Amino acid sequence: MKKQTIYLFGWITLVVFPIPTFLILGYFENKSFNELIELNSILELKSIIGILFGVIYALIALKLLQSSVFEALPDRIEKSIKALNLNMLDMVFLSLCAGIGEELLFRVGVQYYLGPWLTAFIFVAIHGYFNPFNWRKSLYGVIVFPFILLISFAYENYGLWFCIAAHFSYDLVLFLAIGFEEEE
Repeated sequence: MKKQTIYLFGWITLVVFPIPTFLILGYFENKSFNELIELNSILELKSIIGILFGVIYALIALKLLQSSVFEALPDRIEKSIKALNLNMLDMVFLSLCAGIGEELLFRVGVQYYLGPWLTAFIFVAIHGYFNPFNWRKSLYGVIVFPFILLISFAYENYGLWFCIAAHFSYDLVLFLAIGFEEEE
């Protein structure tokens, strides 16, 4: 995949994904843009806790991915990430785009109507990690689902920027660990 395409997907995630949230909650629920993005809480301790939570969960997920049960997967996440040939800037950019864009869509928007359980399930399923035809890929969904569910529930008490920070750091740790690991 070309870098231009990767960056296009990043920008779409960052800019386009949140639009339904802003339009629907703004129109039907009379929520202001500022109310939805909670910008005043970006630099709170909760964001740092979110970063730590994402890092810790990513390290756990990486350890679990080393299990022999995942070796038979033809489309392992590690292969997909390595094939992108990302540099550090690419990894940070894509992690930010996913953290901000997806959390605005799912946590702020979808979760408002469907609640944390169903939203977390849909989030993991849309990423292709619940696959009825490939139980090993679904096993990765079982690994990532608790993380998404926890940040879904955390949204109510810790806010949007906790969720964005957790999602960003989770993705970045995966990118860094997988993208820069030595070939065997």
